[in-house]
Amino acid sequence: MKLTRIVAVLLLLPLSGWAGTFIETFNDDDLEDWQELVQQNEKPGTWEVIDRELHAVTPDAWPRLLTIGNKKWRDYTIEVDVKPLEKHGRASIVIAARIKGTRLVFCEIGDRLVPGWDTFCRTGDFHTNTSVLLSAGQHPLLKLGDWSTLKLSVKGADFIFWINGEKIAETGDDFALVLAGRALVRGKVGRLDDLLTGGAGFGLSNYTARFDNLIITGKDIPDKGTLPVAPSGKLATTWGQLKRF
Repeated sequence: MKLTRIVAVLLLLPLSGWAGTFIETFNDDDLEDWQELVQQNEKPGTWEVIDRELHAVTPDAWPRLLTIGNKKWRDYTIEVDVKPLEKHGRASIVIAARIKGTRLVFCEIGDRLVPGWDTFCRTGDFHTNTSVLLSAGQHPLLKLGDWSTLKLSVKGADFIFWINGEKIAETGDDFALVLAGRALVRGKVGRLDDLLTGGAGFGLSNYTARFDNLIITGKDIPDKGTLPVAPSGKLATTWGQLKRF
């Protein structure tokens, strides 16, 4: 899976005009550039590399994110593969961009906020309860034991969010937040006017899951990462004490 996905992405890069590509395939336990961002500044999650995949566990419904990059990153696309293994309650899988300190834009798929199955995109401060709703919609929960791909693109004040190649939200589109068959909120997918630069990340709440094949592409993104050369057995490696905001 790892080799096929990355080759496919790399073949498309010359056509896209991107200047930089950051690839993380979790083949080692190097944490030097990573930080953990936890909603409401709650206790950290658990992250470890097992069989060249990032194994993550969160103890409650507060999302934990692994983040990378700096406040100067502007227009880029982040995508990551995720395989939920166990759901511990109302939960979500999250992808994020334009992370600057504790402020960010993030999209999630799950039932953490509303019973059932929903997607939400918001901007806000991860250490407070303050956020601005950008979009909402209905979508089936990610299947336990199956790989899925989340993708988030930010360009200027606009963004697009995809799940498994299906466009879920795009700035300017119509959206509706539906509960029990009734639309509670209707509107246009919002803009990122006050959040134009920052790093990227991904994470989860109330799940045990595996992540793999993180790829970030964009003009300001540094080149990093290579294709896997030869598979070999590998013991689980605990990711130690992550830096936190």
